[in-house]
Amino acid sequence: MQLPFSGRAMATGTVAAALLLTGGSIAGAAPTPSTVAAPDIPLANVKAHLTQLQSIATANGGNRAHGRPGYKASLDYVKAKLDAAGYTTSIQQFTSSGRTGYNLIADWPGGDPNQVVMAGSHLDGVSSGPGINDNGSGSSAVLETALAVSRAGYQPTKHLRFAWWGAEELGLVGSRYYVNNLGATNRAKISGYLNFDMIGSRNAGYFVYDDDPTIEKTFKDYFAGLGVPTEIETEGDGRSDHAPFKAAGVPVGGLFTGASRAKTSAQAAKWGGTAGQSFDRCYHSSCDTTSNINDTALNRNSDAVAHAVWELSD
Repeated sequence: MQLPFSGRAMATGTVAAALLLTGGSIAGAAPTPSTVAAPDIPLANVKAHLTQLQSIATANGGNRAHGRPGYKASLDYVKAKLDAAGYTTSIQQFTSSGRTGYNLIADWPGGDPNQVVMAGSHLDGVSSGPGINDNGSGSSAVLETALAVSRAGYQPTKHLRFAWWGAEELGLVGSRYYVNNLGATNRAKISGYLNFDMIGSRNAGYFVYDDDPTIEKTFKDYFAGLGVPTEIETEGDGRSDHAPFKAAGVPVGGLFTGASRAKTSAQAAKWGGTAGQSFDRCYHSSCDTTSNINDTALNRNSDAVAHAVWELSD
């Protein structure tokens, strides 16, 4: 998740390869139960991706930041997994702060080309650390959900698209560039965008975006079924990659487990953890490694990613 600041960097660039988005609107639609249940997302698989991202950071100066070798190596890792699973992948190239950045887009064949459900996360981290919770956690959960779609041979009613954004930490640069280059017609056709940024914080909370009501209800109902209370997400509101989509009129939603804000006593009482301590003490720090992950939160949220993808695309 990006740090709050003004004067955000503006991206310029050209599209190396990008597919146009199409879809319908989730907003205002009554939620209907999916006829095909989402599979359980194996925590071990998600953590295996985190281990790979950690290894990539370690081999590339300790980080996976925009314009650095670790970011491109991360993108290559994710792309190779998706290509092998039968996705059509494309890379969108842009420039920010004098460095080349990349978005990765993956389309699952089939589904109504006039209705697209997207799930995405930023793949870059800050230069001060490997960025495993922020945002290897969201990136790995989205990747494993995409791979689960392939393993299941899932053929939803709507078309599925997954995305990994570059340069989020510089001001949502990659996702903003993507949305701005779709054009109004294609933006208006997107059914919904689901965003996952920091979903494995060590001192985790369970926060749900309160944007599109149908998407919000999908997540809240899922956690209610687990007996896990949720709260509305406020700490990162407007500070992650859903913001450009929302500004363009796209229905958005997502999940978050907290960053630098301290957990209250009331939150510790219902979620466990330590009151008065940050949700993620390693936020934007060198200690944001594979040791900086709450397995229970990552497991629950990864399953919630898959649940929403299945429920909203069926």
